[in-house]
Amino acid sequence: MKKFVAYYRVSTIKQGQSGLGLEAQRAAVSQFVKDNMLIKGEFIEVESGKRNDRIQLREAIAFAKDKSATLIIAKLDRLSRNAGFIFALRDSGVDFICADMPDANTLTVGIFAVLAQHERELISQRTKAALQAKKEKGFLLGKPENLTREAGEKGRASYKKIAAENENNRRATALILSLRASGMKWLHIANTLNQTGFKTSKGKPFQAVQVQRLYQRSLQSR
Repeated sequence: MKKFVAYYRVSTIKQGQSGLGLEAQRAAVSQFVKDNMLIKGEFIEVESGKRNDRIQLREAIAFAKDKSATLIIAKLDRLSRNAGFIFALRDSGVDFICADMPDANTLTVGIFAVLAQHERELISQRTKAALQAKKEKGFLLGKPENLTREAGEKGRASYKKIAAENENNRRATALILSLRASGMKWLHIANTLNQTGFKTSKGKPFQAVQVQRLYQRSLQSR
């Protein structure tokens, strides 16, 4: 029977101490594994996703190799948004699986990694441009008193919604590119997305026309 070593990552010490994010990752892994007795170890990293010097991850990989176990994570973006890092992990010789994408193969994982890194770079560029534009208009930045409580909560809710939709579209697009490259037709791709649990940004099943739209948008953004 397959054995697992779980790797969890939280971005801040506060998240690690409070269990915020960590418990959700544990729940996702437990739901996938079914029997927690099969999890032979777990490693928790408190680290920014932009950094690749993950001590706990290195130990998790070594432990998984020693136990002939599969390294399991809740979500691909819990590893890193750096494509080179994910490729290095892929080539390390240890089997790893993402609970949210158990059927992902080497090709799709590579596509997801490249898209994730590209998205991070775009977000960084847009943030810098937006801050510069605000400064030029005379806005005071970096002070909490410049925002009302209601405005702050509204902004955080809007950010979470946009992030969720971007993540969904990003992963769907990566799979669409992979399946289309293998010669699959639009309707069959839509059916595959629906069968594997993907939803549109509005939470509805995919149709062929929406698959084509994401595919064309991806080509235009290159």
